[in-house]
Amino acid sequence: MAEILALVEARLRTALGEPDARAAVTFLGTDRIEVLRFIDGDVVRYATLGMSGQPMADPAATLADPVKGPRAELVLSVRAGLADTDQVLRKLAVLAASPQVEGVIVAPGASLDVGEPLWPGAPFSSVLVAESGGLVEDLPLEEPLEPVRFLPLLPMTSNEAAWKRVRGAQELQERWLSQGTDLRDPLRASVALD
Repeated sequence: MAEILALVEARLRTALGEPDARAAVTFLGTDRIEVLRFIDGDVVRYATLGMSGQPMADPAATLADPVKGPRAELVLSVRAGLADTDQVLRKLAVLAASPQVEGVIVAPGASLDVGEPLWPGAPFSSVLVAESGGLVEDLPLEEPLEPVRFLPLLPMTSNEAAWKRVRGAQELQERWLSQGTDLRDPLRASVALD
C-alpha cells in the first residue's frame, strides 16, 4: 500500500505541482486518508491520498479481493478566495473512506452526498463523480492491479442532484455545458433545469 501511495503522490505532484498544505484524517477501522491542497493561479485543487491503497470491492461480494478491483483518488477544483473552501478537507476524506466504510465503488456518474454543505455557505452537499484522465492521467500499476484513476468531483446543488437522479449524469453535464456553468465557482447558483 505504501508503495502505491508513493506513486500516487508522485503522479499528483507531476500533474499539479507541489502541494502547499496537507491534512490527514483516520476513521475507525479504515486506513489513513490525506487531502493535499494545490494552488494553481486563482484555482485551488484538493486531492485525496489514501483511497487507492486498497482496491474498491463489490458490495455484493462475500469476500473482498485484496488485489483486484478499481482504485481511485478524488480531485476537487474550486476558485480561490470566494469561500472558505478549506473546510471541505474532512468531507473529502469521508468520501474517500466510503469504499472502506460502506463498501461502495466510487465510479464516474455516481453521486456522493455528505449530508451538509461542503464548506460554510456552500449551496452544495453532494458531488457528481466525473470521468478520469483529464487533469491527472490514470496511473498504471503492475499487473494484476488495476490503474489508479483520479476522479474529478463536480459540486451539485440539491436541485441538480435530484434532476440527475431522474435524467442521468450525462444530461446534467450537457446542461451545465450548454448553460456555460462555471463548475469551479464555490458559490454558484443551480443551473436552469426543466
